Amino acid sequence: MIFSKLKSYINGLVSNFGSIPSDRVKDLKTVADYILSKKKSEEMARLNYICTHNSRRSHLAQIWTQTAAAYYGIKDLETYSGGTEATAFNPRAVAAIERAGFKVQNPDGENPRYEVSFSDEAEPMICFSKKFYDDFNPDKNFAAIMTCSDADENCPFVPGAEFRKSITYVDPKVADGTDKEAEVYDERCKQIATEMFYMMSLLRSGL
Repeated sequence: MIFSKLKSYINGLVSNFGSIPSDRVKDLKTVADYILSKKKSEEMARLNYICTHNSRRSHLAQIWTQTAAAYYGIKDLETYSGGTEATAFNPRAVAAIERAGFKVQNPDGENPRYEVSFSDEAEPMICFSKKFYDDFNPDKNFAAIMTCSDADENCPFVPGAEFRKSITYVDPKVADGTDKEAEVYDERCKQIATEMFYMMSLLRSGL
């Protein structure tokens, strides 16, 4: 069972699908079609969300997509994230998912492997910064979803990816150290959550 606070947050996302711009709806449908094609072939669909530092947007997309898959009962889907560089899952982004209702275990360290949970019944998601080709991630037959324009432009070829799509977001780090910091991170978290839930809702209707 999804945590009650998170469930309330999700209910708000579902009622907000109409706010997604039409061009982004088209992009999200393209990814949903890829996932559906894998499922029709009875193959595991693996999505690797890629940004520059694997510190904010790619983690948020990974977490929300996996949560949405569980919410809609979509099986045989795994999500990953990576960067063109490795840093750490930014604490500001971690705080944003906690405010949304996730439970997070932080083992501390320079690049901690956070355990992120949407339910006590499900295995936690292991989230830490890594390069997109890290051994933790799939090395073939996966979709590369580019969540930042810098990574998209600087990484024209993703080895092993059989599908690639650019779905970029403005980096919330623009608000770091300002009085709008939490607000901006919450806004980006909600935007990514809304779009990933919409994408997974299309899969449910396509099955």
